[in-house]
Amino acid sequence: MPNDFVFKDQLPVAPLKIAALESCYDFAKRVNDYIVEFRRNDTTELMNSHLDLHYRGYDCDNYLLDIACPRFGSGEAKGVINESVRGTDVFVMADVLNHSLTYKLNGFTNYMSPDDHYQDLKRIISACIANAKRVNVIMPFLYESRQHKKTKRESLDCALALKELVNMGVSNIITFDAHDPRVQNSIPLTGFDNFMPTYQFVKAMFANIPDMKVSKDDMMIISPDEGAMSRAVYLANNLGVDMGMFYKRRDYSKVVDGRNPIVAHEFLGSNVAGKDVIIVDDMISSGESMLDTAKELKKRNAKRIIICATFALFTNGLEKFDELYTQGIINYVCTTNVHYRNPDLLNRPWYLEADMTKYLAAIINSYNHDVSISKSLSPTTKIQNFVSRFK
Repeated sequence: MPNDFVFKDQLPVAPLKIAALESCYDFAKRVNDYIVEFRRNDTTELMNSHLDLHYRGYDCDNYLLDIACPRFGSGEAKGVINESVRGTDVFVMADVLNHSLTYKLNGFTNYMSPDDHYQDLKRIISACIANAKRVNVIMPFLYESRQHKKTKRESLDCALALKELVNMGVSNIITFDAHDPRVQNSIPLTGFDNFMPTYQFVKAMFANIPDMKVSKDDMMIISPDEGAMSRAVYLANNLGVDMGMFYKRRDYSKVVDGRNPIVAHEFLGSNVAGKDVIIVDDMISSGESMLDTAKELKKRNAKRIIICATFALFTNGLEKFDELYTQGIINYVCTTNVHYRNPDLLNRPWYLEADMTKYLAAIINSYNHDVSISKSLSPTTKIQNFVSRFK
């Protein structure tokens, strides 16, 4: 079988090291295992081609750095790297959505917030930036990406965080399905790549729902609001099916939980009756808008409803999704594994997982070799080939 990850004419920028914070260590370990496999295949292929690769640290059993962020009793912390990173290409990984980790603060147990994870990320960067050849940041969920634009007298947190990382000396920032990727305009001279999990969604759905039919008569893609239009258009075009969207009518005279409450969902699109419907968005927070969209589609006699979201936060719990699954309103919820998910979610009969570990391993490997990542940024050909095989 040909190896798609071999780089016969391109040496790495520097020896690879992955600094995975505790918030995403298990995920990073699986990514590391794929990179080990890729590079062993590379070495074998090069030897079979009568070429030999002599490069420090290229073929090894582990690329993960030994790091820690211990805390004092007062809650203060420091970043520690327990091995040399001199001359290496470091990828610092952090999951700012991991709400399961705790630390002691004056004798009390305190849960880590996105702010705590971001500070730990900066601590590790500051501990290695002076000696590393290059430092890259991987934040699957872009820190403060929901606060990406100013509408009145308020902070612009995401842009501020990006500028802070760049000022520290970070060379590249890698994220997935940013809430609004235009926030990268705040750092126009620095590498910023936003990868989409569309191909992984397609694989997960078709692997677990084998009787799905890809045609305009049997399937439709739905955007739950105007913000997710580009995601829905891309998927619909690649599958060759129709799409529709809902427009959220909001009451701008009120603010509830930091946002204007939704008054009604207005639908724009063709008839969904008898079709499998895929709702696409970047995240499920409380899930309210997704569930309202599903109810509206079921009223219009949609056949099966599948929700696809890169990030599954479920901030209001899983009970509402259980209830609508029991009622037959939703059939599946497909999300990625790039962030922490409640263990209870993994056992739900309606849950599907799109595995991103191999994808991220290929991205890191390409970055380390300083080669083009255009195919990874836009997996159009892979999606269309997969769908044609499925048909």
